[in-house]
Amino acid sequence: MPYKHFLGYCKGEDGQPAIVEEEAAVVRLIYRLFLEGKTQAGICKYLEGLGIPSPSGKSKWSKTTVTSILTNEKYKGDALLQKSFTVDFLEKKMKPNEGEVPQYYVERSHPHIIEPDEWDHVQAEFARRKALGNTYSGKSTLSAKLVCEDCGSFYGSKVWHSTDKYRRTIWRCNNKFSNETHCCTPTLDTETVQAQFITAYNQLMRDRRLLVEDCELMRTSLTDFALLDAQIEKAEEEANVVAELVNGLVRENASTAQSQDAYLRKYEALTQRYEAAKSELERLQKERTLRSQQDKAMALFIRTLKKQPEVLDAWDDTVWTVMVEKAIVHRDGTITFVFYNGTEIAVERQAA
Repeated sequence: MPYKHFLGYCKGEDGQPAIVEEEAAVVRLIYRLFLEGKTQAGICKYLEGLGIPSPSGKSKWSKTTVTSILTNEKYKGDALLQKSFTVDFLEKKMKPNEGEVPQYYVERSHPHIIEPDEWDHVQAEFARRKALGNTYSGKSTLSAKLVCEDCGSFYGSKVWHSTDKYRRTIWRCNNKFSNETHCCTPTLDTETVQAQFITAYNQLMRDRRLLVEDCELMRTSLTDFALLDAQIEKAEEEANVVAELVNGLVRENASTAQSQDAYLRKYEALTQRYEAAKSELERLQKERTLRSQQDKAMALFIRTLKKQPEVLDAWDDTVWTVMVEKAIVHRDGTITFVFYNGTEIAVERQAA
């Protein structure tokens, strides 16, 4: 049978959304699988293998459905109102809201199925995979995070002895033999990378309190917008002043006879000045947006730090996904793990 109208929720006795635990378990599974490295297609295949029906009751899941579940803010207890609106009340025709009417974001409007921080981690991972394009395969959480020191390319998984008892999966620079000068970084097995990461993680967490304090200081620096806001205001004023000068010049030329060569020279100089002011304003605004995004990411990292175990005894796909930005493989087998707060920890390859 198909699920309720919205997977994981039904209308409660008070008319508000209430959690349907059996369905919510499916939602939580989808989020966990994504943070463990699976793609939407991989999640579809996994759910079908378990015999879990789609929200419409079908045996096949679609990537679109999984993506919708992974990106819907309702699962973290929030609601974006007026995503669509009625354009014909008689025929009840709806249209996606593309700015025609106001939208309202309501936090904690109903019980959450997914912890807000987990939801934010999924969105961050979505953005990372989108930026990678077709590079991310979803075969392993190591995909598109191991980086070759020599050429900067990602490591990829390769199968050795695929047809005999010595079959094993190794990781090697994808472009190792693409150039005339071959990369000298080594091949690695999964267990080696995992062991080195556990060592790096435990080093990172030796003094979690101090680490959190350092991250908070970084947030303070990121959100000190006093100088930047003053620069933005100055750039806005410059753009407005020059725009008015251009308009005044055009009006003067329309009402007063004058040399068109002189007019065009003035007009060109003013438009160049306007474009420079506009470009500077856009640069400053982008910098402010970027710093706000970095602050949000740092806040999420701090909350993640506080929730993670101080000592990691075994490999954990989700910890790897939410903590590590990339891992640089050096020629001697040392791996430098770059965490999302910018901390870099190098771990030497252990002797066999």
